[in-house]
Amino acid sequence: MRTRPELDYRTLLLRTLITAAFCVVGVLICYFWIDRPVAFFVYHHHINTIQVFRWLTYPPPEVQNWSALVLTILMVRRAWGSFLRWQKTLFVACLSLIVADDFRISLGDVFGRYWPETWTHDNPSLIGTGTYGFHPFQRGDDIGSFPSGHATRILAFATVWLIAMPRRRTVQVVVIVFSASMLVSLVAMNYHFVSDVIAGSVLGGIVAMYAAHLARLPTP
Repeated sequence: MRTRPELDYRTLLLRTLITAAFCVVGVLICYFWIDRPVAFFVYHHHINTIQVFRWLTYPPPEVQNWSALVLTILMVRRAWGSFLRWQKTLFVACLSLIVADDFRISLGDVFGRYWPETWTHDNPSLIGTGTYGFHPFQRGDDIGSFPSGHATRILAFATVWLIAMPRRRTVQVVVIVFSASMLVSLVAMNYHFVSDVIAGSVLGGIVAMYAAHLARLPTP
């Protein structure tokens, strides 16, 4: 006889597979019909010169850089009593971000996708060198556009808060607006293709869901 936790994880696995299937379809549609037109539109209209979009790309890596310190402080705090709700949520969100980004690095090596523009070390790119596509199982920062690391970090962190604070509408609105703005900025700066952002968002959201389940946060 299956126990309740087993049924919960079976349900979560089923939802994960369904979400992944929709993600694959979305990525394929973007790859063939959306990614290149959007990248050239951004380039030709100089959208990536708007500074606010650049600023919005700064928080995700900074949050990751400080996550280890935050986790350390919270573990010291735990020695004096149970976490408050927001403290436990912050703890789970930081762990979710770190794990999701490491997962993203592994997938980046698996897919080996070229970037929209050339940024460093003359990396091949759609706009810089006319190169477009995937080179699976080739490692290196010059072919690590898919999935988006920024998008993965954003959703891995934000989704935990959305799950843990279902009745805090103000928190949810702030998280959604800020997250959406950062995701848009990745495309607006030509740091990533649309499909990169979709894949990274789905990856981060999935990791956050599992993190919430493991931590026994209330889930919808």
